[in-house]
Amino acid sequence: MTKMVMIKEDDTNNNNSKAPNVVGQSSSVLEFVCFLGRGSFGSVALIRDSKQRLHAEKSSPIAYMESLKKEHRIMLRFRNHPRIVQTTNPNLNIGINLDHCYMYMEFASKGTLHNFISHFSGQPMPEVMIGRTALMILQGLEALHSHGYVHCDLKPANVLLFPSKIVGEPWDLKLADFGLSKEPSCTNLRSSLSGGTKEYMPPESLGPNRVKMIGPAVDMWALGCVVLQMYGGRPVKLGECCYKWRLPRLVSPLANDFLRRCMALQPSRRATAADLLKHPFVCTKATSYASVLSSSSCHKTQ
Repeated sequence: MTKMVMIKEDDTNNNNSKAPNVVGQSSSVLEFVCFLGRGSFGSVALIRDSKQRLHAEKSSPIAYMESLKKEHRIMLRFRNHPRIVQTTNPNLNIGINLDHCYMYMEFASKGTLHNFISHFSGQPMPEVMIGRTALMILQGLEALHSHGYVHCDLKPANVLLFPSKIVGEPWDLKLADFGLSKEPSCTNLRSSLSGGTKEYMPPESLGPNRVKMIGPAVDMWALGCVVLQMYGGRPVKLGECCYKWRLPRLVSPLANDFLRRCMALQPSRRATAADLLKHPFVCTKATSYASVLSSSSCHKTQ
C-alpha cells in the first residue's frame, strides 16, 4: 500500500532550531508498513521511504493542523536532544486530498513506556529500572523547562522507547507528543489543562476552579504519577474528575522521598527537574543491571 504525500529529503544535519515550519505538497511515494496507534487528534503509522528507512508518520485532520505545527516546532527547537523525539523531516506535509496533514518522526522500535509497564501486569518494575527511567524523563523535562516549555501531557503513552546505546541497558527513552505543550511565547498563561489526561493532572488543575497558572510544577506532578505507575500503582477516581494514586505495597525510603518532592500539594513546593536530577533515587546505579532484570524476584510482590 502506498500513499502520495509531499515530503522532502531528510535534513538531519540542519541544527537550526528556528527552521521554517513549511507546509508543502509533492508526489514522493511512501510505503505503508503497519498501524502503530491512535490519539485524540490523529493516528500514527509506520512507513518506509524509497531508501528503506523507517519513519513514524503522524497524521491529523486539517482542522488540527495548528496543534501538529506546534509539536513539529518544538521538535525542531530541540533538534538532536537525546531525550526529545526527533522529526525526520523539517517540513509539515499536506496530503493530496487536502484533508490531512502529516509529520514524520524517528521510529521508536521498542514501543512506549505504557506498553512496557503493561508487561508487568500490575507488579512493580525493578527499582533500579524505575530510577533510570525517572532520570531520563527528568533530563527531557529539564531541557523543556529551562527554555520556558511545559509538556502538559506527560504520561507513559507519551514516552517512547529506543534501543539503548549503553551496553546492558534495555532501552533509552524520549519524550513525545507536544500537541498540548505550552511554549514560552504563549501569552495565555492562565489557561486550563482540560485537554490533558486527568489521571496525571495535579489537583490545582482539576475541579470547578481549575483555571490556574500552567508551569513546570504540572509536569513534576505527572512525573510522580508515572513513577507510581511503574511501582504498580493505579489511579482511583474520587469524584467527577479527581483521581488519587494508590500503591499495593510500600516503596523504598528513597523512592518515597522522591515522590513526596514531585507531588507536594502546593505547586510552589514541588521540586524542579534540575533539583531532582541530583536526587539519590535517580543517581544510584546498580552494579549489574542485567542480573537485576533477569532475577525472578523482579516480577513478584515483595
